[in-house]
Amino acid sequence: METPANTPPPNAEQIEYWNGPVGQRWLAYNDWLDERTAAYGRAAFAAAAPQPGEAVLDIGCGAGATSFELARAVGAGGSVTGVDISAPLLGRARERAAALALPVKFREADASRPTFAPHSFDLLYSRFGVMFFDDPTAAFAELRKTLKPDGRIAFACWQGPQLNDWYERPLAAIADIVERTPVDTRQPGPFAFSDPDHIREVLADAGFAGVELKPFATPFYLGRGATREAMADDAMEQVFRVGPIARLLEPQGEEINARARLAIRASLLELASDDGLEVGGAVWVVTARAG
Repeated sequence: METPANTPPPNAEQIEYWNGPVGQRWLAYNDWLDERTAAYGRAAFAAAAPQPGEAVLDIGCGAGATSFELARAVGAGGSVTGVDISAPLLGRARERAAALALPVKFREADASRPTFAPHSFDLLYSRFGVMFFDDPTAAFAELRKTLKPDGRIAFACWQGPQLNDWYERPLAAIADIVERTPVDTRQPGPFAFSDPDHIREVLADAGFAGVELKPFATPFYLGRGATREAMADDAMEQVFRVGPIARLLEPQGEEINARARLAIRASLLELASDDGLEVGGAVWVVTARAG
């Protein structure tokens, strides 16, 4: 059946989101974000256990940090393809690949509708790249087709907001200033896979077998610097450019924004230690087999 001409393409909202101003902001803060989320990616990397000679698909590869780690693991006999919908982030990934002389290919495409041949990959890997599918069951079913019969998948996804203070603390600081919208954990977004039962159901319905989830928690350093004030400055830049605070305060007036800044900064300064502004971060490390 043909799609009506006025029907938006699948994942259209996410494609527009990651290729607009948000994609540019993530590009500007990519190094910051890669450093803060590296530990969670390493947990998924260990579970994935990429081997020399394997073919790997890095889903939601962004600017390529995880793709390069995978390429080093599979070696010259293997191959890594990074796929993402964000043209700005992929541009940075390609620049890095050329500078590092690593054999990684990058493709601008919607991973939920992969165009790869069946049985192309030994491993599907993702660090926070699978929570934005408009139809996750259909997306994973299509991705499973790209796996070899004995292939596997491993990814990291955030646990609930209540376990992730990088998200919750700034919002709690302005609870009396701006009304927040409750998190819908069944819609595309950072917490779309926070419910472990939902993950198991989606992957099982998509045809995967041996689904396992392991919790992993480690501090998330929201701000770093030589002084408490510098740490707060570092954190504030990120909080107001990427994440829920930026979206929540964008339509608000100057007075509300000024009050929110003061409240958030005061809350963050309470966390300052010798290591930085440390908040909680918790993920699920998910693994499964092609079935």
